[in-house]
Amino acid sequence: MDSPTDRLYAIVEQGLCIGCGLCQAVAGPEVVGVRRVASGYEAPVVVGPLDHATVDAIYDVCPGTRIDGLPDHLVDATTTVDPVWGPWRRIIRAWAGNPEVRHRGSTGGVLTALGMHLLESGQVDHVLHARASTIEPTFGEPTLSSTPEEVLEAAGSRYGPTATLRQLTDALDLGRPIAFVGTPCDVSALGNWARHDPRVDELVRYRLTMVCGGFGTPDATRDFLDRVGIHPDELTTLRYRGYGCPGPTRAETADRVEERHYLDFWGEDESQWTLPWRCKVCPDGIGEAADVAAADTWPGGSPTREESEHDPGTNAVIARTEVGHRLLAEAEAAGTIVVEGDATVDDLSAWQPHQVRKKYAVGSRHAALGESGRIQPVTHRLRLAELTAELSVDEVARQHEGVRVRIDDGRASQPTPEPAGSTTEGTS
Repeated sequence: MDSPTDRLYAIVEQGLCIGCGLCQAVAGPEVVGVRRVASGYEAPVVVGPLDHATVDAIYDVCPGTRIDGLPDHLVDATTTVDPVWGPWRRIIRAWAGNPEVRHRGSTGGVLTALGMHLLESGQVDHVLHARASTIEPTFGEPTLSSTPEEVLEAAGSRYGPTATLRQLTDALDLGRPIAFVGTPCDVSALGNWARHDPRVDELVRYRLTMVCGGFGTPDATRDFLDRVGIHPDELTTLRYRGYGCPGPTRAETADRVEERHYLDFWGEDESQWTLPWRCKVCPDGIGEAADVAAADTWPGGSPTREESEHDPGTNAVIARTEVGHRLLAEAEAAGTIVVEGDATVDDLSAWQPHQVRKKYAVGSRHAALGESGRIQPVTHRLRLAELTAELSVDEVARQHEGVRVRIDDGRASQPTPEPAGSTTEGTS
């Protein structure tokens, strides 16, 4: 059998690690540290004695190796389950009632507004979420906000590596009610860890997420900075979006500011997106394990340069659980969010067509990973087999071949994380 360290590093080497930080929370920071490594990502580095039992626990909860939808007990007769979009109780178009929150948020500010509302109403004592890193401007970092002002200060998307769950144990140790805001992978990982630590279900009262198309690779971020003429060592602040919908990508140094359109960072359409391999085999970019998921509402999946100049931002918001449904109703009644009206799964598919395509394709991609001798992620309650069965034989073969080619040419792999103390390694 491979050593515990080799088994842990296999998740990284096979491109399945998103750097969420949960393995550090599971093993303890004295055993596994999630930090920036030579590849530019955040990844686990073994710094103490690691045993197989701990690695078994990590494999059971890591969102690179196991991704689950909502537990069955949260899906009842009032829930509709769509084959692509999963369980939902209500879908709305909405935005933050406070104009400043709407403007500073990534789209319509709904997730920021809900986090602020939960603190203001006393329903939680803390919000565990991400903010811009205070050390590496292209990264995000976990933060535990205790005031609405702190939540607002952290508003905006972080498209760089972000270990949001790195501080999960510290947050649970406080013994106080928490709201969690993270990516769909983070939320799924949180649900996985709940099977091992009952404090998750006891203390994490709300689980909020964004519908996620993936995060940017470190190479893509460096390429963008190169195009605007800023060396990474000069960078003091990088705002990926916000202050409008989507708002400019803004890079700052000590003595200059460069702003570019969101499309200048991501590209004009999906074909130009540069994503980590894990995002290309993601079975749940839509946040099926969350109480509430919020999405962009751009027809076709991307903004246009002309329309986005004056777009104040509108979220599509999915309430998946009774907790989420109740929260949206309460927030609307309080004026925390403004609801324009109800929406449908067909609307979601028109605004997020890339999510539909990937949801159909990912079951075949996972099967191809297993056939290639790679780690094949375990999934539950995501209907992947049902969706794969709707594909033609030719399309399934095309997906398998695409995975094989990417494995062969190295696009589905990452280097072994540099050990702690390496001179090529940074920290975050």
